Amino acid sequence: MFKQLILLCALSMPLISYAATAPFSGEISTQALLSDYDKFNEQYKAYTPTAQDISLMQKLEGKELIVLFGTWCHDSEREVPRLVKLLDESKVQLADIKFVAVGYNKQDDAGIAQANDLQYTPTFIVKQNGKELVRVIEKPTGTLAQDLTQGL
Repeated sequence: MFKQLILLCALSMPLISYAATAPFSGEISTQALLSDYDKFNEQYKAYTPTAQDISLMQKLEGKELIVLFGTWCHDSEREVPRLVKLLDESKVQLADIKFVAVGYNKQDDAGIAQANDLQYTPTFIVKQNGKELVRVIEKPTGTLAQDLTQGL
């Protein structure tokens, strides 16, 4: 019995260390994101959007935006702060916005990532009345503002 207990403890140690290092997942405010994650804050401060990109963001007026990303993901560290800066500077009024961090498994407890078929991080989804209009995956082909508003 004692040997089994020792074995059980030894086998569960990796799980305990993984739990302690697992990345945050779930909805997060932009304020918390920028204050709790230095790389996101550094990228936010370093990015200066063009006047054209700020203007393009107005096409998102009244739309819904879902941002699925990983706090551990280098593409997210670059693109999510750019989106936050674009939103701040354009002052566009969205119908709804959700920033949802996912774990290494690209899932969150609320199932938002799974419901939106997340494959790669970050993924930006523009919707209107629940219908997907635009999806930008990992990094834009043009600027983020151009890709988010393409076809709108």
